[in-house]
Amino acid sequence: MKVHYDEEVDALYLKLGDQKPDGVIEIAEGVNIDTTTDGKLTGIEILAASKKINIDTILSYTLELDQGILKKNRLIE
Repeated sequence: MKVHYDEEVDALYLKLGDQKPDGVIEIAEGVNIDTTTDGKLTGIEILAASKKINIDTILSYTLELDQGILKKNRLIE
């Protein structure tokens, strides 16, 4: 997962994979999920991000995930 924050427009993007999104689902005002045609999540966009979450907190974490567990649960291929 990669995290991108554009301070100028106050938008946060969580990139969940390398696949190119084919569609967008708005799940709340200013919160969009990018998906592929087969329903896989590729990213999450949060507009007016600093009003919805603590930007300093999300940009300060590093996550290490077990790729085997993700593959087993089909979260990545």
